[in-house]
Amino acid sequence: MTNLEIVKSYLRAIEDNAPFDELRRFFTDDVVQREFPNQLVPNGATRGLAELAEAAARGKKVISAQRYDVKNAIADGDRVALEIIWTGTLAIPFGKIPVGGDLVAHFGVFFELRDGKIASQHNYDCFDPW
Repeated sequence: MTNLEIVKSYLRAIEDNAPFDELRRFFTDDVVQREFPNQLVPNGATRGLAELAEAAARGKKVISAQRYDVKNAIADGDRVALEIIWTGTLAIPFGKIPVGGDLVAHFGVFFELRDGKIASQHNYDCFDPW
């Protein structure tokens, strides 16, 4: 698989609600995910494997389903850049959005892969008003 195919496969696994044990196969042992400040994480966050697993578990309590609509993709060697519209269906009410409603965000996501696995991921997430 190409690096772009690997990243898209990773997003599909998230959409399929795969447990983190299955998502783990996409990451290097020393993966670093950086989420830059946004409405949900005002100070941003930096996560390794353990923190990614914790975030995934927290997310499953809030989001019942999610979709990644890739609008643009660029791959160059070990780097992949995606423009995504993400839609998360809420399992709990959030702001003015009821249970079953959708939270929508526009993501710029940048990956660096090593030996076919995600070694770093940087997210720039812009959420629609809620």
